Amino acid sequence: MRPILAGVLTAALCTQPLLPAGAAETAQREPYGIGLEGFGYPYPVHMLPLVNDGEQMRMAYMDVAPAQPNGRTVVLLHGRNFPSSYWAPVTKTLSDAGYRVVVPDQIGFGKSSKPQGDLHFDTLARNTIALLDHLQIAKADIVAHSLGGMLGVRIARAYPDRIAHLVLTAPIGLEDYRLYVPPTPTEKILENEDKLTAEAYRKQLETNYALKLPPEQVTPFIDARFNIKGSAEYQRWLRAFVSSAQMIYREPVVHEIPLITQPTLFVMGADDYNAPGKANAPEALRPKMGQNAELAKTLAARMAHGRAEVIANTGHLVFLEAPAKYNELVLGFLAVAP
Repeated sequence: MRPILAGVLTAALCTQPLLPAGAAETAQREPYGIGLEGFGYPYPVHMLPLVNDGEQMRMAYMDVAPAQPNGRTVVLLHGRNFPSSYWAPVTKTLSDAGYRVVVPDQIGFGKSSKPQGDLHFDTLARNTIALLDHLQIAKADIVAHSLGGMLGVRIARAYPDRIAHLVLTAPIGLEDYRLYVPPTPTEKILENEDKLTAEAYRKQLETNYALKLPPEQVTPFIDARFNIKGSAEYQRWLRAFVSSAQMIYREPVVHEIPLITQPTLFVMGADDYNAPGKANAPEALRPKMGQNAELAKTLAARMAHGRAEVIANTGHLVFLEAPAKYNELVLGFLAVAP
């Protein structure tokens, strides 16, 4: 039986209790485990055993069956700063439209294992295909957000026969950040992330992502990160989180995007100027970074089957900020045969 979500707001906020802005910073935090134990997801979570670089891992995922199947599957790929549960409204929309929806937490994120070694897009791509194999899904559509967009590009390029459509929702990686940002030592990033406060993180999200959501809708994202600080394994989580930042920097995908052969839709927020590492770039170069809507249009024009749509008055979380328009674009795009 499919779980009943108590409204779109509850789904979007991952079933977590809502707190006023600032309350999470002043109240005593109930510690989560580094696998987000204690943080609720909107559908049952399953685990797929994997081995990555000699480490035994478990990949968490939700597998949501539609009431009236259309025979197709959509895989949702999350961003760096968000657990996969934030896809809840999109999961429901796609499921209601007849799609089977598979929503994984990539290794290093959410409820999945946190490795001791470095993260790599190639490894995450293999893991995602292993999940499809495990679920006996021969071909799927991908809908990805932010860092998930970089992973979606790598999957589409490495496994073209497994992917029918690709939706890149406010993706990062539309430029090569190495052209602007000098290399940053991992230990320096660890230090900066460790000393970040919950309120400073809230402001970081609001600024970097041009968030249009009310503050109480952002609180679960703050909790998902900062309640982990009470875990005895927090340092392991932190190192995996920082490894994902280095992966973004070291493994650009922009050079691969024009080579994608599958029908690809970019859905961009007009106000999204997010560019990882911008604060570390020389001041003169910062204004050139993060022109994401224009970058998407330029890349789409170079692709065999690319298209870019820009939604006005939205930032990085475009699917939560403009759900009606987003759903219209995605459902219309997926309905067209590749």
